[in-house]
Amino acid sequence: MDKESIIYGKNSITEALLSGNRQINKILISKSSNSDPKIQEIITLARSRGIIFQFVPREKFLIYSELPHQGIIAQISPVKYKELDEFLEDNNGFKSIVILDGVEDPHNVGSIIRTAVCAGYDAIILPSRRNAQVNATVEKASAGAINHIAIIQVNSLSHTIEKLKKHNYWIIAADAKGKDNYFDIDYCNMNFALIMGGEETGVSRNNLNKSDFVVKIPMLRNFNSLNVSNAASAIIYESVRQKLQTTKDSV
Repeated sequence: MDKESIIYGKNSITEALLSGNRQINKILISKSSNSDPKIQEIITLARSRGIIFQFVPREKFLIYSELPHQGIIAQISPVKYKELDEFLEDNNGFKSIVILDGVEDPHNVGSIIRTAVCAGYDAIILPSRRNAQVNATVEKASAGAINHIAIIQVNSLSHTIEKLKKHNYWIIAADAKGKDNYFDIDYCNMNFALIMGGEETGVSRNNLNKSDFVVKIPMLRNFNSLNVSNAASAIIYESVRQKLQTTKDSV
């Protein structure tokens, strides 16, 4: 963990929670500190703000041995997450979103964000659990692109997908067993959210079932599917190609 992407110590983390000025991804607490009243106060604050906390073995803190961490570390984000409802209030033009469903490698997350920004997408949605959060590694992998797109963190992708549908979004999931080839979908003249699944698990079954389209990238050889960031790039730039072609045809 990059030392610049954490804060540590009971007082520092308490103040960060009270002020709300730091975007906290997760709080790690040594199991041996569970009975500390100050730790219990932090847990109460974290719960009230919907911030994930996790009890971990004391060995997990060995890499921070030179820091006066007091048995507690908070992983912070270099960007302020945007609220989904705030994003949906903007009805200016058609929107394109990427949803990450269990993408655990921060380098893949950063790469996807960078591609989405270059392609003019409007937001990245990621779940607060079982997905890499935006940290210093993601920021570096994105080459700073995280500062040029709305990053939205949600507690439930399932509920988020339902809310997007109510706001006239079409949901497109990428899956190796998809029914349609990714280039057969018309990405123009509609709001859509593209779901990219985790490196090992892919898009969850529940989210596949909620999708309007499930698309695949055809393989000409019997080989493993593309890396998730490569697959995202292919689909994202097909949507760009179609939009550019539509613009050209209308001139």
